[in-house]
Amino acid sequence: MKNILLALLVFAFFLTSKADEGMWLPSLVGKLNIQKMNAIGCKLTADQIYNINTSSLKDAIVALDRGSCSAEMVSADGLLLTNHHCGFGEIQAHSSVEHDYLRDGFWAKNHGEELPNPGKTVTFLVRMDDVTSQVLKNITDDMSEKDRSSKILAAIAKLEKQIKGDSPLEVRIRSMFETNQYFVFVTQTFKDVRLVGTPPQSIGKFGGETDNWMWPRHTGDFSMFRVYCAPDGKPAEYSKQNVPYHPKHFLPISIKGLDRNDYTMVMGYPGRTNRYRTSTEVKYTMEVVNEARVTAREAKLGIVRSYMATSQKARIQYASKFARSSNYYKYSIGENKGLTALNTIGQKQAIERDFLQWANTTPERKAKYGAVLDSINEAFGSRDEKIAMEYVREALLSGADIFGFAGKANSLKEILKSNDQEKIKNAANGLKSSLNDYFKDYDANTDQKIVAALLKIYAQKVNPKYIPTFFKEIQSKYRGDYEAYSKKMFAKSIFADKARMEAFLAKPTSKALEKDMAYVAMQSTFDAMNLISHDLSSTISRLDRARRLFVGGINEMNQGKSAYPDANSTMRLTYGVVDGYAPHDATYFDYFTTLKGYVEKGIPGDVDFDYPKRLLELYNAKDFGSYADKDGTLHTCFTSNNDITGGNSGSPVMNGNGELVGIAFDGNWEAMSGNIAYEPKLQKCINVDIRFVLWTIDKYAGATNLIQEMKIIR
Repeated sequence: MKNILLALLVFAFFLTSKADEGMWLPSLVGKLNIQKMNAIGCKLTADQIYNINTSSLKDAIVALDRGSCSAEMVSADGLLLTNHHCGFGEIQAHSSVEHDYLRDGFWAKNHGEELPNPGKTVTFLVRMDDVTSQVLKNITDDMSEKDRSSKILAAIAKLEKQIKGDSPLEVRIRSMFETNQYFVFVTQTFKDVRLVGTPPQSIGKFGGETDNWMWPRHTGDFSMFRVYCAPDGKPAEYSKQNVPYHPKHFLPISIKGLDRNDYTMVMGYPGRTNRYRTSTEVKYTMEVVNEARVTAREAKLGIVRSYMATSQKARIQYASKFARSSNYYKYSIGENKGLTALNTIGQKQAIERDFLQWANTTPERKAKYGAVLDSINEAFGSRDEKIAMEYVREALLSGADIFGFAGKANSLKEILKSNDQEKIKNAANGLKSSLNDYFKDYDANTDQKIVAALLKIYAQKVNPKYIPTFFKEIQSKYRGDYEAYSKKMFAKSIFADKARMEAFLAKPTSKALEKDMAYVAMQSTFDAMNLISHDLSSTISRLDRARRLFVGGINEMNQGKSAYPDANSTMRLTYGVVDGYAPHDATYFDYFTTLKGYVEKGIPGDVDFDYPKRLLELYNAKDFGSYADKDGTLHTCFTSNNDITGGNSGSPVMNGNGELVGIAFDGNWEAMSGNIAYEPKLQKCINVDIRFVLWTIDKYAGATNLIQEMKIIR
């Protein structure tokens, strides 16, 4: 009877402890999380996950491109897996009408066929340490925020220099909990990263924008790269003499399959969460940030989509740009829906009431924390300058390509003042070297339409005080006709045409820049930004202090409870289990999908749901090899309740033995509020099943050289 009771208690604990909200620092897992992780299926020790003296899981997890995505090492020869969309820019850059790797895929049969990617990086974590006491050693509560910030920056610079010493490693100190805590991260970055393999877009991006952020999914969202180093094992720029890097640890791959409630663990580099934001700040995110993003990008994406439909060349040119812009366009729509549906503002207000009650319990707390929420509310009382900054970012700085390109000429303009011919020549050559890549993926007519649409939106949405001066010319000379102004700009500007740009760079002059419409518009935009920034600065200091005190007070109020800092592109670990969810009344989504669903969704020739003929042939033959599940089907994707966000794309999903079972690539539509508020019943991590990945490499592509290189647990 005793044994039965114990078993029931363990089972009850399991049911209530399947997952844990939070993106945890791996170095603290032994102190904060390992017991709960072990209780739900983790077979590893904390030292096997994070250790600076011997190899551990952390040594197989990397930040891709300084944290824009995550990836994992899967062989002793530097082979790594990440998402297709994390390698999309490189796949697109290598593609042409003759070699359309987006459409057809690419597989290197040997190291010599692997494709270099200038600028792509892979960063390994060497160690992390809490340095809060050193950074805040001379900081007192009576300091002004300006003095506090100045002293902290000085302490950080001194400590980073001290820790780095003569080491070639990178050292960076990052703040946690709104500058209440500080950690140092020592890293090593490799700069020779070559494309090894990618499925066609009809597998790697199957479902396209229609299925983005949605479940069920059937997307084989993966690509493969290899890390190279100098012959001595040290990081080096691309060279034919470089050799594959041998990581301290790589992940074995399990094809045993997954069942409901199986343990899962994700390690990677989540970008940014705002879990400690107040109700006022959530409202601002919904009504200002997301509104600006959706309004501007909706106009831009419609124009780009129309151009991409005109030809294969057009589709290749704008594929990467469209994907980058559309991703968070749809995310913002979903986030607002999720925050509304979950009554996140109401939940935040309840936390704030508890905080105020706690703060007012003693005179000391009241003096320190009593006015914190009022300060935050006051900082968001004025919105005009904040709205202007959001639209500057969306409609001007990152809207049309021509403005960003014109901005790159600023350094040349400054050098032209010096009349130093050698420096002028070098600066001009620097710009000239970028022309082929820039104009390869550029259509002036499309960009001209984007300029006209976004300038009109900016004028409609922003307080006249913050409208750049070049808008006056549009009103006076062009009678408010943004299309006419845009056409004239593109007919004359050196930044809209490669030949004109080359002619200018052959004999650059200040006069040519000063009369160029695109350059003048960009300078006028910078002037407007300075005014906006000046008006924002009056509240930034108060807001920083209030946020720091609020988060510090929340942690003090919850003393004794484990807490995790917001994500900030540093390595994090999250754990949970495989499971499905019920998004709506009378609806339940299972935890996995199969190739059957992929074929059912397929629409030959469709922009989102086209599928390769060979895949259909393999499906009809039920040729799944050793990658079939025990039910005889080929599983494509699965969901788990791991807590992830942007930046986790490409992160490994591991089982309790630390073996790779999937690659995280998305979150679900019903929980787009996750960056602000974790929702345990709905929030899911969408992963491509590693068996679908291996099947695609092996059966579909025939790249058996890659299969043989990996350690597969059968």
